[in-house]
Amino acid sequence: MVYKAIGLMSGSSLDGLDIAYVFLHETGGRWNMEIQHTYCHHYTEEWVEKLRGAINLSARDYMLLHADYGHYIGNAVNDFIQRFGLHHKVDMISSHGHTTFHMPLRGMTGQIGDGAAIAAETGLPVISDLRALDIAFGGQGAPIVPIGEKLLLGDYGFLLNLGGIANLSYRNNGSYYAFDICPANRVLNMLVKQEGIAMDEGGKLAGSGQPDTKMLEQLDKLDYYGLPYPKSLANDFGTDVVYPILADSGLATADALATYSEHIARQLKLNIDNIAAREHMNLEGQKLLVTGGGALNDHLVGRIRAAVEGSGLTVDVPDRQLVEYKEAVIMALIGVLRWREENNTLASVTGARRDSIGGAMWLGVEA
Repeated sequence: MVYKAIGLMSGSSLDGLDIAYVFLHETGGRWNMEIQHTYCHHYTEEWVEKLRGAINLSARDYMLLHADYGHYIGNAVNDFIQRFGLHHKVDMISSHGHTTFHMPLRGMTGQIGDGAAIAAETGLPVISDLRALDIAFGGQGAPIVPIGEKLLLGDYGFLLNLGGIANLSYRNNGSYYAFDICPANRVLNMLVKQEGIAMDEGGKLAGSGQPDTKMLEQLDKLDYYGLPYPKSLANDFGTDVVYPILADSGLATADALATYSEHIARQLKLNIDNIAAREHMNLEGQKLLVTGGGALNDHLVGRIRAAVEGSGLTVDVPDRQLVEYKEAVIMALIGVLRWREENNTLASVTGARRDSIGGAMWLGVEA
């Protein structure tokens, strides 16, 4: 059977709502995907500020935003359906929402964007609250995409997503493991905003700078990097811990960007080396798939290639559509698995007591 699903993802970089319409089909236990249409519904500055400031709201105003944002998402999906002529061609919607609070050690994670409101606006079945059950089972609730990497991108031994946060997945003896490495685009975008631009296109400004050795050493000593995985990061680690260190350093913007790009590459290399040593893995012939907005940053990808050079690991950057929309595509798959009542969260990744079938379901269609 072919499932025609829409996946929705709003990342911590706050550039917009990523929407992917995907055909997903399973034959003999093997999944295949055909990406039909993708689109980024860019946020206005007003919505960027609303989402960025959500954690500072009162409980009442937070829940009002949760509802409003759900209706906003529903209308964005309706526009997407109109744009590509998809009326009566969508089986379901799977929405990640936008992460606000993430406190797995206290048994809580929060993604705003009310699934009921999305269902009401679109008249379609909606799966949302994808991380909550894993958290309830004692997991980190993150990273959530490795189930899709396992089922759809199984040719890769390592997968790196460079979004607002950089996270790494790897396969060993048939099992998947993943964790957040460090903040990525969220910090880079905050640094370049000092120059009055939204992003460092292609990493050109970073490429003109020089990494600062002392600052790299200071960043590498942050407590998070010494923790064992499973582990995951909240957005405020980048905004409230990492960014102020760089902003207060006195470095020129180009040098700060170059320094932080080098930090991301160094942390990746350190973690891959630790994995290879601990798991007795031979990296020769292994492939690392790089996706997320940071995969379009030529300078950052270049520093990553330089960092892993000589390890035997090959760095692959796929076509732009998969680079930009991998997470939205995998959200669609997670929703389909929930619909089929099959595990869509991996305990080997999150540290939960068991694999689980996560997601609340809202039926926007008439019975």
